Order: sequence, then C-alpha cells, then structure tokens
Amino acid sequence: MNPQKIKSVCFTGHRNFPLEQSGKLLLAVELLILQGYTEFYAGGAIGFDTCAAQAVLYLRQQYPQIKLHLLLPCDREEQTRGWSQMQLQLYDYIRSQADETVILGHYDRACMLRRNQALVDAASFCLCWFNQQRQRSGTGQTIRLAQKQRLQIQNLFVTK
Repeated sequence: MNPQKIKSVCFTGHRNFPLEQSGKLLLAVELLILQGYTEFYAGGAIGFDTCAAQAVLYLRQQYPQIKLHLLLPCDREEQTRGWSQMQLQLYDYIRSQADETVILGHYDRACMLRRNQALVDAASFCLCWFNQQRQRSGTGQTIRLAQKQRLQIQNLFVTK
C-alpha cells in the first residue's frame, strides 16, 4: 500500500450540510490530524465537501504539514453550472488555496462516479455526513465504495 494513502482522508457528504455543524466537522478533522493524517481529499461539491475543504484550509494554518487535494469530476464551468455567485466565489477560493487540483475528465453521466471512486482510491479513511435514509445518492454511492475497499468510515450525521 502507498504509505501516503495510509494517512489519507476523503470527504463525502450531502449538499444540505447544516453550517451549525461546522464546529463538529472542524474538531473531527483536527482529531484526524492529531492521529497523523496529513492528506485530505475533497470533490468540490456544494455543502459538506466545501465545508470540509474550508476546515482543512483553516487548520493548515496551525498544522502546515497537512495538504488539501481537490479531485474534481470535470472543469469549473461544467461542475458549477447553476451555482450562486457566492458558491462560485467559495469554489474559486478553495481551488486557489488547494495544494493540488486534479480535473478527472469532462462532464458526462459517469463523471461523478469517477470522482467518487478517485476519492476512495486515494484514502484509507472516509469522513462523511451521510443520512442513511438517502442511500440512493452520490454520498451513499461513495460510502458503498469505501466499504467495499474497507476504508475506516466516520459518519458525523446524527438524527435528532
């Protein structure tokens, strides 16, 4: 196994990640850093992905050894079609601050699956925000891929 993969984390989660949970996400990422994880992979989606990337960028100020890698399904114009101006600005900021950005291909029916597979392939740990009631989602698909590859999974989603 690639030694870098041993201490790598991928993120996956739903678009409707509640911002009031950002502190919980930040703490989870920091605990992973304290366990020696240094490589963090995000897919550039709205919601949990964006918040997770921001958490890594924030914590990188205190832990300069950590790196943010973006594995994007397709180019900016295709991935962000229909996004608000604020979402576009945040996307551009995160891309400008990432240690690495990989665009995996062009937009087609399978581009999100390719991105999800690349995230799982890069990591040994999956930090997620997964509502188990939404099995038929990109997040559900990524969790199933992570389970199949025997990644350690931590789900921050809690039902009330």
